Amino acid sequence: MTEQTARPCPICKRPEDARLRPFCSKRCADVDLSRWLKGSYAIPAEEAVPDVIEDDQ
Repeated sequence: MTEQTARPCPICKRPEDARLRPFCSKRCADVDLSRWLKGSYAIPAEEAVPDVIEDDQ
């Protein structure tokens, strides 16, 4: 089994806690969850616009 190196917390950059991985504290985990729920994390996408608009008639 290989030993994993501690990475910094993605929120505050402190060393991660193995129990709360990848976060260092419950607070940072909650901050991250809040950002997800508010929509702060999003993958940018371009909406495809049709070249030709067809009428129903």
